[in-house]
Amino acid sequence: MTTREVIVAVIGTRQPSPEESKLAEEVGRKLAKNGVVLVCGGLGRVMEDACRGARAEGGLTIGVIPGDDRKSANSFVQIPIVTGIGYARNVIIVKPAQAIIAVGGGYGTLTEIGYALDSKKPVIGLGTWKISRNNKLDKSIIRAHNAKEAVSKAIKLVKRK
Repeated sequence: MTTREVIVAVIGTRQPSPEESKLAEEVGRKLAKNGVVLVCGGLGRVMEDACRGARAEGGLTIGVIPGDDRKSANSFVQIPIVTGIGYARNVIIVKPAQAIIAVGGGYGTLTEIGYALDSKKPVIGLGTWKISRNNKLDKSIIRAHNAKEAVSKAIKLVKRK
């Protein structure tokens, strides 16, 4: 499997801190440098930061838009996919991805994480949610400390399958 065949979703918070924005952009850069296709929600904030980074390195970006207007996609999305289904589009972000990298995140991110884990797709977390079951930490979200580690883990997990 070549890396160009790898699709990774980048998901995250609608209100990123400056550190989260920088992290998302670096994730996008590293994905592109490895020839990985980036899919995201296509709007602003973490999605735009990741797309900006990917485009800066010549990467391919796909944005799954909640509304009907292609022009609502951030300017770094090359392929906007309009859905008209609002945030139910979170499933569509996750399904084509072979791995997911979560940067921070609110409840929308949590739904995407849930869809990914339910679909048996690896989720790599950068400062994102922790999940517990029966008062015990669920270790389904694979932790990373920086963009390089997150992208490396995502690619290795995809190629292992």
